[in-house]
Amino acid sequence: MTTATTRHGDRRISPVFLGILAVTAVTGWATWTGFAGRSGIAVFLFVTSAWIVSLCLHEYAHARTALHSGDISVGAKGYLTLNPAKYTHALLSIVLPVLFVIMGGIGLPGGAVFIERHRIRGRWRHSLISAAGPLTNVLFALVCTAPFWLGALDGVPLGFRFALAFLALLQVTAAILNSLPVPGLDGYGVLEPWLSRSLRNQVEPFAPFGLLFVFALLWVPAVNGVFFDVIDSILSALGVHELETYCGLELFRFWQGEDALCSAAV
Repeated sequence: MTTATTRHGDRRISPVFLGILAVTAVTGWATWTGFAGRSGIAVFLFVTSAWIVSLCLHEYAHARTALHSGDISVGAKGYLTLNPAKYTHALLSIVLPVLFVIMGGIGLPGGAVFIERHRIRGRWRHSLISAAGPLTNVLFALVCTAPFWLGALDGVPLGFRFALAFLALLQVTAAILNSLPVPGLDGYGVLEPWLSRSLRNQVEPFAPFGLLFVFALLWVPAVNGVFFDVIDSILSALGVHELETYCGLELFRFWQGEDALCSAAV
């Protein structure tokens, strides 16, 4: 691979990202200790900030892989600082994914960094750049579920356990949805270098609408049911029970009032 050189300042971690990381740590502590007056508010802030952290890492993975594949422009654009404000579509990258979590309880990925593809040689490198983001979500999901499948949950407060389960659900849904071969998503980006030029030109106009198409499709009850059956099966294999993700979502939506089953457990 090409060794790219960027200025030191282009790689310095942004104070914005460090601030989000600090919010994650503080609200995670509040969720664990029950310090917050209402556990739902702490869970909401913890899951939201941790979700934004994962979004930043997702886009960083794209940019870092592109850097070492030949696109040295990513440094000057600020993509290596983990600052979400530097993304080409801050609305799609941060705001919409957070809204999707609130509305549907799913981790729907967004578009973000602009890679100068003409700088990169080799179809495998192009595919790897696109795959780097979803692989980051897979890694994040494994970290979130590790206490479950390692049996290391003795003494862990239920509120924190539920929050971690819901965060794991978001990562699994993001990894699967973003791996779909739909124009505009990373799954299609993995395949695109291997398609004919004529086919790519035909598909290109639909790329801006791919994300919205997937979200609309998930509102179809039959599709939604099958999708979450798959998600529940994956999480169950990782030791996360469906009730735990359900209670995590219920605590996250603190404005809807407390669920009797989950509040009794907490």
